[in-house]
Amino acid sequence: MQRILFITSTRIGDAVINSGVLDHLVRTNPDASFTIACGPLAVPLMENTPGLERLIIIHKKPAGMHWPGLWRRVVGTKWDRVVDMRGSAIAYLLRAGERNVAGRYPYPDNKVREAASVIRAEPPPAPKIFVPADAHERALGHLPAGRQMLAICPSASWPFKMWPADRFADLVKRLVGHGGPMAGAAVHIFGGPGDEVHAQPILRVLPDAGIVDFSGKLHLMDVAALLGRARLFIGNDSGVMHIAAAMGAPTLGLFGPSDERRYGPWGENCASVRGPRGFEEVRELATSKDFRANPESLLLDLSTDAVYEAACRLLERTSS
Repeated sequence: MQRILFITSTRIGDAVINSGVLDHLVRTNPDASFTIACGPLAVPLMENTPGLERLIIIHKKPAGMHWPGLWRRVVGTKWDRVVDMRGSAIAYLLRAGERNVAGRYPYPDNKVREAASVIRAEPPPAPKIFVPADAHERALGHLPAGRQMLAICPSASWPFKMWPADRFADLVKRLVGHGGPMAGAAVHIFGGPGDEVHAQPILRVLPDAGIVDFSGKLHLMDVAALLGRARLFIGNDSGVMHIAAAMGAPTLGLFGPSDERRYGPWGENCASVRGPRGFEEVRELATSKDFRANPESLLLDLSTDAVYEAACRLLERTSS
């Protein structure tokens, strides 16, 4: 039996992007035993992987001191293959029959294609989330009977990546209100713990529309199962956006200070939209070279009209 070590990201979005490589390894090595190393946030994405023998949680430490800890936990095994999506030196310090280590990749191709290049897979395997059956069963209990679902994620990991919440509210009102392309649809809001504040403007605009705010309330696999049933997902560049795309939902990503050529949602049913400013121009507007220090949105040039029109085009394209 083959033993494969797969090292992936600590962040949800990057772990989803890398999941296509893991799925490819599972499908092409059906009898292999997998050990997966990932960050704590990515654990729900990995713990249902077929053939999983061991899941190692990497807690990031200053100066990269988490890597010696991981090495000590895996050095005693002779691996048939080590696939390191983090590009660390660990693969070269282990006994391994084959090593695949992430390295430099031509900018600005999509990160899914970059991930696939680590194992030289062509065409790039699409991200894949292994959702357990019980999560799908629980999702059925949240679905509105006889109504389409508009899924929204108005939050992101940093404020500078968030489209203003009041514009999300206006957009939702136009989409699901009388005469809108999704008139009467249920609205489900997604996000992590503490993101409830970003849902409030939408709840105020449509207080009687049966909007459900799931921010911080569901297990990540339940989120994935629900997103897979959305007629349309609209959200900032975030892990939730990548989950929606991986689950096959028509996904519209909103971009400004991050590059949609790199981080745009992957799949035929996906699209991205930004304002008139290009990625480089938006970055120049930042008040700090450390973009995380920008307290305000860098998507202010992205109008509600532009997002609404992009959403209508995606709905029409995926109507079948």
